[in-house]
Amino acid sequence: SPPGGGAGDAAGPEGAEGLFVLLGAGLAAASHPLLYVKLLVQVGHEPLPPTIGRNVLGRKVLYLPGFFTYARHIVEVDGKRGLFRGLTPRLISSTLSTITRGSVKKAFPLEDMEHVSNKDDVKTSLRKVVKETSHEMMMQCVSRVVSHPLHVISMRCMVQFVGREVKYSGVFSAIGRIFKEEGILGFFVGLVPHILGDVIFLWCCNLLAHFINTYAVDDNFSQASVIRSYTKFVMGIAVSMLTYPFLLVGDLMAVNNCGLRAGLPPYAPAFASWIHCWRYLSAQGQLFRGSSLLFRRAPIPAASFPID
Repeated sequence: SPPGGGAGDAAGPEGAEGLFVLLGAGLAAASHPLLYVKLLVQVGHEPLPPTIGRNVLGRKVLYLPGFFTYARHIVEVDGKRGLFRGLTPRLISSTLSTITRGSVKKAFPLEDMEHVSNKDDVKTSLRKVVKETSHEMMMQCVSRVVSHPLHVISMRCMVQFVGREVKYSGVFSAIGRIFKEEGILGFFVGLVPHILGDVIFLWCCNLLAHFINTYAVDDNFSQASVIRSYTKFVMGIAVSMLTYPFLLVGDLMAVNNCGLRAGLPPYAPAFASWIHCWRYLSAQGQLFRGSSLLFRRAPIPAASFPID
């Protein structure tokens, strides 16, 4: 250990973990209205009519209300506090996720945490990437399983906006209700697509970033290290768009057929499984519903536009 390490170091990891929990909670709270509107769009709740706008080419297009218009509608119905419906279980879920990741990392430290360096040969660097990704995947899967029950509760609290229900109010009463009505498995609806999405995202993101950094970024280029540090971030954005349907299906399964209007027809049929849900959305061309909250084209044929 480095010289000068002592009692201060011992408190370090705990302090860092506390800071991560706080940061995670702060981020969850700040992004909550966005997540809330996204979920309402995911379940197909469109309380406001589309407006006619023009696209880049000047053609008439029907646009569904974007995030700000939708959020304003929620405030009109529920007041400003309404934008934070379902936040408490989400904060608990986020905290559980952070703590679990930290605990798994401590229990299974990645021995010789050797990062990939330019000096590695192709085989060594790939082995390191596979090892790091496997470790990351284990942490992600365990934290997802632990935090998922609260994620389900949070989703259900939020979609109550659709039918104005009060079935899920407090965290403890929600736990009791799910257990009574659906048993233990009720807490894990939608878990499989979420985990699949996480795993595919991690492997695609890490391997793609690795191959681009290894084969596409030339070491002789002066900014090579800067570009390499951004590759993973850019890959993350690209891959998250590809894995979005898993997130959508997981969220829809969490609220499907649980006695709330948002999880029943006409919003959705009662799905037998997440694969049934995926096929239904795919047939409707809705696998990316809610992925964009700014420019949302209404799925209406051009022929129905009024001509001026």
